Amino acid sequence: MANPLSGIRVLECGQFIAGPFAGMLLADLGADVVKVEKPASGDPFRHFGTGGKANAYSHNFCAFNRNKRSLTLDIARPEGQALFRRLAASADVVLDNFRAGVMERLGLGPDALRAINPRLVTCAITGFAPDGPNAGRPAYDGVGQAVSGMLHTFLDPEDPRMRGPTITDQISGMQAAQGVLAALLRRERTGVGAHVSVTMADASVYHMPDAFTALTMSGFAMDSETRAAFSLSFVFRCADGKVVCVQLSSIEKFWHAFLAALERPDIGEDPRFADRAGRIRNFRALVDTLRPVLATRPRAEWIARLAARDVPASEVNDIAEAMADPEIVHAGMFRTIEDDRHGRLTLMRRAVRIDGEREDGALPPPLLGEHSDAVLARDAGLSAEEIAALRAAGVV
Repeated sequence: MANPLSGIRVLECGQFIAGPFAGMLLADLGADVVKVEKPASGDPFRHFGTGGKANAYSHNFCAFNRNKRSLTLDIARPEGQALFRRLAASADVVLDNFRAGVMERLGLGPDALRAINPRLVTCAITGFAPDGPNAGRPAYDGVGQAVSGMLHTFLDPEDPRMRGPTITDQISGMQAAQGVLAALLRRERTGVGAHVSVTMADASVYHMPDAFTALTMSGFAMDSETRAAFSLSFVFRCADGKVVCVQLSSIEKFWHAFLAALERPDIGEDPRFADRAGRIRNFRALVDTLRPVLATRPRAEWIARLAARDVPASEVNDIAEAMADPEIVHAGMFRTIEDDRHGRLTLMRRAVRIDGEREDGALPPPLLGEHSDAVLARDAGLSAEEIAALRAAGVV
């Protein structure tokens, strides 16, 4: 059960984040994911920050491509398209995140592939709907966040700028993988494949249902501080310059425990903060009242005081601190490997445990074309001589 998708074969035509993340989720569950890449260059993410080096292996690429195998194949050429169809005939899933219509123009769209393999599940991640007003527009993570309203809820209106990790890319990949799993389950019942599609715009809207129900049911438009106010979520800089996060939610006992930890019951006696509705309504005033209090002691002391009162709180870790945090270390989220081909790598494990287990037999992110010969021999039945000829012709 550590690898429940063992035996499922996936062809991933993914680049950058959304498609590769979907493929990696399936690979982390045990699927045999073959990443189909352009000969010589591969996924553009391989080259981020590498100065255009040959055989680029950037940390950006490695982050989203563990547990996969790499096949170089030029699907822009007729010979490559024919070979891709040959591979798709025995595959379970074909996944891509090209612009809408690209796979169809290559003769590799869902109808063409499922005519060859009716059990095939195809999956396309696009920025916008293929039949919508923005079908031809390019899209990256920021575009998905922006069009969906998500970015609006992150921005400081006084100083708008992009911050934080990619979000739309990952949630689009997550929903694509979820759709693939549902289609595979239905196939087990019916014997028939399906076409799964998700847009970055739709995935981002779907990720924040509370914002849309607030508007449609209550006429309330959420902004960048709304969620923090409603959940009484705070970040405070402490006396030593370190930052602590506190989230009291809607549970009244946490509010009173928080004030007890601060030794400031008088704050709760302020008419503005006497009940939750008042605290939400006067959230900015509440933050201004609490900031100087939290600035009087070092973070470790506040963490101890808050923990003693059972208040939901944590240190705000930077990335290095997060990797060393006892909770993350205990969970075993990372493993380190070292070999002659890939060098020394620290790889993340999947978050999901099945019967208490994470994935078994995980692979490092592949070098470009690292598995081409093995994949073409096993899945396409080509001889070494045929593979060599295709490589000499630049198809592989």
